[in-house]
Amino acid sequence: MKILIVLTSHDQLGSTGKKTGFWLDEFVAPYYVLKEGGAEIMLFSPKGGQPPIDPKSDLPENHTHLTKRFRTDGAAQAELANTEELVYATASDFDAIFYPGGHGPMWDMPDNAISIALIEDFVKADKPIAAVCHAPAALINVRGKDGEYLIKGKRVTGFANTEEEAVGLTTVVPFLLENQLRERGAIYSKADDWAPYVQVDGKLVTGQNPASSRPAAEELLRLLRESMP
Repeated sequence: MKILIVLTSHDQLGSTGKKTGFWLDEFVAPYYVLKEGGAEIMLFSPKGGQPPIDPKSDLPENHTHLTKRFRTDGAAQAELANTEELVYATASDFDAIFYPGGHGPMWDMPDNAISIALIEDFVKADKPIAAVCHAPAALINVRGKDGEYLIKGKRVTGFANTEEEAVGLTTVVPFLLENQLRERGAIYSKADDWAPYVQVDGKLVTGQNPASSRPAAEELLRLLRESMP
């Protein structure tokens, strides 16, 4: 199994002057789940190189046993520091694609023509697609095989309005993800704030928040195993 993980290259939190990026545990939890599940992983980002880590996600109170493991894993850190540019990714080389969240993807994924075309290639090839927390933003302008928005009529989840309110960023983000998913015709649902919650609709896997990244990766693995001869 070969899995493509796409990380954000965006590090500015709107006009606040603060930094953002990807949420560390939303990358490391799937990374280790998928790797230990036997997958070969390659990391990509729009600009290549080291993607920005949201500084808040690296604070002691947000550390998990997996983020601590990552901080002592030189090989994984080297992989992250040297992501390939997204323009060089092709769906035919991989069995699935995974987008970790953090606020960064809200800016550099929704209208990213390269990312959109890549996801659409995965859709055409009937290969699994997963995105957690804010990363379902990468799906909002993707079209399905029928030309309609991919998420129209699909059961999805993503960072909830109430969670965005809780972190005080409703007026900072370019849009509210829950609202945008609903506007695209998705059948949006959520669990309690910060509780793990995953939706699987066909080959599409979405997770609500950081706590959902590990179960989302487990669902992706399940889909891959079911599709293997």
